[in-house]
Amino acid sequence: MNPTAPEPDPIGVAVVGAGYWGPNLVRNFQSSPAFRLRWLCDLDAARARRVLGGYSTVQVSAELDEVLADSQVDAVAIATPAGTHLPVALAALRAGKHVLVEKPLAATYAEGLELVAEADRRGLTLMCDHTYCYTPAVLRIREFLRSGDLGELHFLDSVRINLGLVQRDIDVVWDLAPHDLSILDFVLPPGVRPVAVAAQGADGIGAGRACVAYLTLRLNTGAIAHVHVNWLSPVKVRTTIVGGSKRTLVWDDLNPSQRLAVYDRGVDVATQDELGDEQRRDVLISYRSGDMVAPALAEREALRTMVDEYARAITTKTPALTDGRSGLRVLAILQAATRSLAEGGTMIDIDEGHTA
Repeated sequence: MNPTAPEPDPIGVAVVGAGYWGPNLVRNFQSSPAFRLRWLCDLDAARARRVLGGYSTVQVSAELDEVLADSQVDAVAIATPAGTHLPVALAALRAGKHVLVEKPLAATYAEGLELVAEADRRGLTLMCDHTYCYTPAVLRIREFLRSGDLGELHFLDSVRINLGLVQRDIDVVWDLAPHDLSILDFVLPPGVRPVAVAAQGADGIGAGRACVAYLTLRLNTGAIAHVHVNWLSPVKVRTTIVGGSKRTLVWDDLNPSQRLAVYDRGVDVATQDELGDEQRRDVLISYRSGDMVAPALAEREALRTMVDEYARAITTKTPALTDGRSGLRVLAILQAATRSLAEGGTMIDIDEGHTA
């Protein structure tokens, strides 16, 4: 009888930021056997204590240096404003800690590139918390696209609108579009990528920044992706349609009884070889009307799956599914979109947009 391998020690983790998102990270790290939450760091120590509750043994500090000096902290999760991501994450990496950063990875592409380079130099995990990528629905969409079940991708259309909180420091593109852009980056098959983006926006309430925006992305295959984000809609919509050459998938995130629906309906185009002599001058289009299937999805909190992926990346020393480079690709699109907005909706090459 072989002796049972000892269980690995939990990964010591600290959460930095006890505001909107930090408490969600605290809850999931505390419930994960792979981690041991050791610190909650926030400039407002009283707020951090309220998040933890009166009986918690997790330590609280308002000083990042104190947390990073703890040798029992192996990893850090950062849930602070985007403008602080670079200094906080750099400090953690230079202290030898693995780093998880809330979206977006950084405030600019250049800052994100600095974080990726620092993590690479030190052999540390850098992961971006693109939480939506870890929902059961998006994981299944990724499977459908990468297995070829939908066929060749023709289009992706995403709508993320609601009566939302108008941010003081960023426009609606930087606030909401990172969700959709990270999902696009996550589900696209290998070799398929956005190459250019055009963005148009409007500020109907005089907020000083775009509150409604439409992004159109051109992919290297000729396919198109469209993202609509809006802070001003009186109704909430979270819908994505993924159209392939074989099938079309609809994801309605607000419909818990049928989040995904796959339609065997679409347009078939005969090739010239299949046409008779008299038809060769015209392309024959036919409409296919087949069944709709609603795949069953396991209900699991996306943030818990993300935390598990962080642990896997650290322990196996392999890139996370949403690693620093995926966060960098999203930043490249965001920066190109910002340039397009400033230029009245011009199509901007993504490789050029981030250098502006």
